Amino acid sequence: MSRTRYENPLTSRYASAEMSYLWSPDKKFSEWRKLWLRLAEGEQSLGLNITDEQLEEMRAHLTDINYAVAEAKEKELRHDVMAHVHAFGTQCPLSMPILHLGATSCFIADNTELIQIRDSMRLVKRKLLQVIGYLRTFADANKATPTLGFTHYQPAQLVTIGKRATLWLQDFLMDFESLEHLLENLPFRGVKGTTGTQASFLELFSGDHEKVKALNAYVTKASGFNRAIGVSGQTYTRKLDFQVVSLLSQISQSAYKLGGDVRLLANLKEIEEPFGAKQVGSSAMAYKRNPMRSERMCSLARYVISMTANTAHTACNQWLERTLDDSANRRLSLPEAFLGVDVVLTLASNVINGLHVWPNVVRARVNAELPFMATEVILMAAVKAGGDRQVLHEAIREHSMAAGKRVKMDGADNDLLERIAKDELFASVHGDLDSLMDPMLFIGRSREQVDEFLADYVDPVLKVNAALLEEKSTDKVEV
Repeated sequence: MSRTRYENPLTSRYASAEMSYLWSPDKKFSEWRKLWLRLAEGEQSLGLNITDEQLEEMRAHLTDINYAVAEAKEKELRHDVMAHVHAFGTQCPLSMPILHLGATSCFIADNTELIQIRDSMRLVKRKLLQVIGYLRTFADANKATPTLGFTHYQPAQLVTIGKRATLWLQDFLMDFESLEHLLENLPFRGVKGTTGTQASFLELFSGDHEKVKALNAYVTKASGFNRAIGVSGQTYTRKLDFQVVSLLSQISQSAYKLGGDVRLLANLKEIEEPFGAKQVGSSAMAYKRNPMRSERMCSLARYVISMTANTAHTACNQWLERTLDDSANRRLSLPEAFLGVDVVLTLASNVINGLHVWPNVVRARVNAELPFMATEVILMAAVKAGGDRQVLHEAIREHSMAAGKRVKMDGADNDLLERIAKDELFASVHGDLDSLMDPMLFIGRSREQVDEFLADYVDPVLKVNAALLEEKSTDKVEV
């Protein structure tokens, strides 16, 4: 590790080895060579003079990249693709005359990037499934635990901890559905030529349009894609990059919402993320349990979200059949968007799988606010027993204001129920006050909603993807 040069923390500190590999030089340049091989295979099958010996020679050198040769050639030629053509050619002298035959640089670069995007999305799919699975377990375990709901971050009607978790879960599930759609429909660039007209391949096949189409179909299928993009300039439309990064942004938005809520609840001491036995929360305040995992998740999620503006500008600034001002930008934006989401999802799984609920704190906060929420139930019960609704309403209003003032000005406990218990206007319900204060009376259909949501929306997805969900990462990512 160099101590005198900047290193990207996404690779040196945060991201998994799996995702880092997908955007590594080894992955990139081995895919370049595989594409040259597929192109030659397709051209041979359609009648061009390419021998089996040439193909076998190429197959023998798909992964042993001679980087030193390529780097020296790039300094000379100032062109990365041609540098690697020559580097591959030094290892494959028989094949050198037919390498890159009819192709342009974007045949290699764009198609490889689409392979990297596809493979990265598959990894994201697996990690997103893990998040969904952990959230499903947490929601189910806490579906009947009443907790104070918040609107405007002010106390509101009770929900349950599990019901709140389904809000996080639903967002991730929507992301998963979007990912599956995009992954299934992601096109290959294919064999398109220098400006997208396939003119060079039409020349190679002496004007035979069907052979050009067959070559495009062969390379596309051999690369693992269902279809190639309908038309292109020299590059595939950068709108695809925007769609991909927008998906990653959506996932990051969901993770940020989760992390933000956990941070708010940690402040209330109701729920906390995992905290190591030797973990230090603050260098000065030794007692602190800062939610650093959730904070890191939110920090990197925000970075990925910002990438959508970048890819939008790249998409709209492509001139005519292409311009090169996208290249240097995309070397950063595409890998970093995927590496960022990789870390975000790793952190999300870690946080969810280790969330700790402090039930006594949750219960105490519910009990402190419940008297205010119970007033409507008390009012209805007293009216049913023969009381005057308007008189009772005014009495409850006065008691509520007095109790609220006591809480806010004196820092005292909420004594609203005691006030009602002493007011003869409510004598008819004095014996029922305790039963009317059961928190389970105020959670509505929270428990049932969790059961229905898991059964109808979540479980079918997890069942269909059970095999993928069981795959375990070999990475030991520090979180």
